[in-house]
Amino acid sequence: MVNIKRRTVLGGGLATTLGMLMPHAVAKPAPRLSNFTAVAHADGKGKMPALASEYEYQVMLPWGDPLQPGGPAFTYPPNADHQPQQIGIGHDGMAFFSLGEHRGLLAINHEYGRNSHVLGFNTPRTHADVLTSQAAHGLSVVEIAERDGVWSNQKSDYARRIHVNSAVEFSGPVANHRLLKNPANNPYLGTISNCANGRTPWGTYLTCEENFNLYFGSAGSFTATPNQKRYGFTTYGGGYGWHLFDPRFDLSDKDYVNEGNRFGWVMEIDPMNPKAKPVKRTALGRFKHEGATAVEADDGRLLVYMGDDSRFEFIYRYVSDHPWRTMVQEGISPLDEGQLYVARFNDHGLGEWLLLDISNKTLSNEFIDQADVLLNARVAATLLGATPMDRPEWITKGLSGYMYCSLTNNDDREQPNAANQQAPNPHGHIIRFRDHVAGQHFLWETFLKSYDHYLGEGSLSSPDGLWADPDGRLFIATDGDQREGLNNQLLVADTTTGELRRLITGVPDCEITGFATTPDRRTMFVNIQHPGKGNPSRTNFPNPVDGTTVPRDCTLAIRRKDGGVVGS
Repeated sequence: MVNIKRRTVLGGGLATTLGMLMPHAVAKPAPRLSNFTAVAHADGKGKMPALASEYEYQVMLPWGDPLQPGGPAFTYPPNADHQPQQIGIGHDGMAFFSLGEHRGLLAINHEYGRNSHVLGFNTPRTHADVLTSQAAHGLSVVEIAERDGVWSNQKSDYARRIHVNSAVEFSGPVANHRLLKNPANNPYLGTISNCANGRTPWGTYLTCEENFNLYFGSAGSFTATPNQKRYGFTTYGGGYGWHLFDPRFDLSDKDYVNEGNRFGWVMEIDPMNPKAKPVKRTALGRFKHEGATAVEADDGRLLVYMGDDSRFEFIYRYVSDHPWRTMVQEGISPLDEGQLYVARFNDHGLGEWLLLDISNKTLSNEFIDQADVLLNARVAATLLGATPMDRPEWITKGLSGYMYCSLTNNDDREQPNAANQQAPNPHGHIIRFRDHVAGQHFLWETFLKSYDHYLGEGSLSSPDGLWADPDGRLFIATDGDQREGLNNQLLVADTTTGELRRLITGVPDCEITGFATTPDRRTMFVNIQHPGKGNPSRTNFPNPVDGTTVPRDCTLAIRRKDGGVVGS
């Protein structure tokens, strides 16, 4: 299962430093962390979710429900007036911000919703259709409360939608740069393809823009630059057709030539201040962000770990210049002043962080300034020789300082490398590494290989979402074809033993994603995304099976029937 071994080839101070990163041996076996009855394969293929018998779930906050009581009720299809006041589609990463016992704010990303699902047809016919689709994206901040075991949406001054046409700001090295400005002088607006997430030690929410290129297209003549090609911009895009009625998303409209540069960032939101504009933190780089996991280093500085979810892309680390508490006290965002690194995974379990800085001659020969480096982080990382990975997605911090990262899959891989040893890699794997902020090196190992776990209660394929709890459990949500016709699933792994158990399976064609828990960990919120891919003949979830009702993305509140910690 693990491939790191202590070696004598590491000499001098480096061996000492890296040796300190390795965990101490465990004197006796740890108690079993998960004792629930795993969902059987045969039960994980239906049109409704299947859950371990010791657990129960409640459906919450489906797409189109009012953002808060009194708002417009769901009708299908939605419209441009109602959708901005309703829960968005494509539920993905999320976080729970407690407002006291049994109450809190749930911030939910809305990654994507195809026109065929949102509108009922493929190509928008009017500007109103585009506005409806745009309002279904972004994120929701919702106040919820639990009473007698039931969670419900609350009337709240905190509730708000942030979508493609919401006002936003930029900060950090790329703010006010010419590469963000358009001849049309249009204001900074919107967020799209909000995938995974993070939260800061000072209580704010980080939402991450992933496949932003899919929302752009061309109504006229357009030839992508090499850097635009690297980010996937094409004439057709993802088929949303927004460019047909909104010039911001028309790559051939020279008045909006840099609009695409305004997306692909990590954006910070203060859920407790609904009047504050969201801020795109450009020091964290521009790529297809899957998540942004913020942790505090031993010296008090902020570390943010990020994956770029595309085949042969990279893992990044941001380090604030100073301890985050000092920066906050001085009125400086720890997300604005720091250094961005990209990972190189070498043989024998040794890795190094490569600094993405214009002072490096390799980069100064290619880019005009540091803002250009950050805006084209993918290109810069390639020039420095970062390790191409098999779709690096969520990253989470576990026990003993381990950072876990899911590599979902890569059918296109022909040659293995140190950290991606299966070629092709149709089912993915999970790695973990131990970092040391004072140096540029880290130790890594393979934690779980999908080709070692393909039968029984712990079948693993296409790992995506990850969350590690304080007891040593690793929750693994999947997104991709599962073996033997299984629906996508939520697994629980023991990070000491590697044991896997299936807690829940979803519905046909869905993705299981997103993690948030109440402070006592007695309730876990997870999401069902794109059930049936919008096709009611595949599933009608969360409605009863009738073959005609449109399926709706939603959140599940999962709990043990005996009130125990989720995952136990």
